[in-house]
Amino acid sequence: MADAVPLKIMSDLQSTLETLLADADAGRPAALCVILRTRGSTPQAPGAAMLVRADMSTVGTLGGGCVEAEVRKRAFELLQKNKSATLDFKLDHDYGWDDGLICGGRMIVGVMPLCGTGFQPVQAPYHTDDPCHPTNRCRTLRDAVAAARRREPASFPLHVEEDGRLVEYRVHLEVPPTLLIAGAGHVGHALARLALELDFHVVVIDDRADILSPQRFPDPIERRVSDIAATLASWPLDAGSYVVIVTRGHQHDHQALDAVIRRPARYLGLIGSRRKSLMILRDLEQAGVPADRLARVHTPIGLDIGAVTVSEIAVSIAAELVKMRREATPKLVEGPL
Repeated sequence: MADAVPLKIMSDLQSTLETLLADADAGRPAALCVILRTRGSTPQAPGAAMLVRADMSTVGTLGGGCVEAEVRKRAFELLQKNKSATLDFKLDHDYGWDDGLICGGRMIVGVMPLCGTGFQPVQAPYHTDDPCHPTNRCRTLRDAVAAARRREPASFPLHVEEDGRLVEYRVHLEVPPTLLIAGAGHVGHALARLALELDFHVVVIDDRADILSPQRFPDPIERRVSDIAATLASWPLDAGSYVVIVTRGHQHDHQALDAVIRRPARYLGLIGSRRKSLMILRDLEQAGVPADRLARVHTPIGLDIGAVTVSEIAVSIAAELVKMRREATPKLVEGPL
């Protein structure tokens, strides 16, 4: 049996912060660069982050191109002096994208250093309770990462020099939404692995232990070997939950949908032909499910891309999940406060 392929388990920002904290713990200087504000067309949105290290290597991205190269250069200079700053870029002929396109927008980037050994010492007369003290900066970052690991709302302050004064922005880590996949068959298996790469917390439910095995669904996928409908009925769904029903048959699909259709969820998707879906929805309507609840069900499931194979069907479902998620993109940067 082949070894399990390592899977992505965190957002890009969280991954960047994990690296930043590891560098700080090892005494390696690094600067965190975060897009604070944008106007017009830009390659990335506020909240995108990049780490610039003492050897000028980077982790994360602000969208590539000349802007990212210039941020890298100027952040390195600031890191050597242990100073923060806001950098203002107009995306014109001087700062186009990698492919030469000029998007005409504007991007404000905040740079905050966390210094280790070998660079200039802290210049400001910080006190131990000062939130701008490097030790406290690390602590607040560490607290935010710990909360994100628990899939709890998380944020941290970014202190930067702006117009001659030190200001604070609040940067939020996007909490991965929970995706419940009812059914561990071929489509459920393909979708689970794909959804991890899209930064969902994936839970797969099936009553067949041999199908829902650690070999087919390795960590960090959460496996629930139990009755599908009963597990869905007891799951604490909220307005940020996503439910995909891809069980092995009509009866199981009907029971699974009946368990969740009256409860809040961001997305409810049911696999199957139009005929089968209409039969299930008609039965639920006769059972008293309101029309507005029935209308929330995405069926046939997935975006219409002409999918035929299992992998293509999983891609179409994943694309629909992303579409729903990004219709209400949260504000990831607030400030200055």
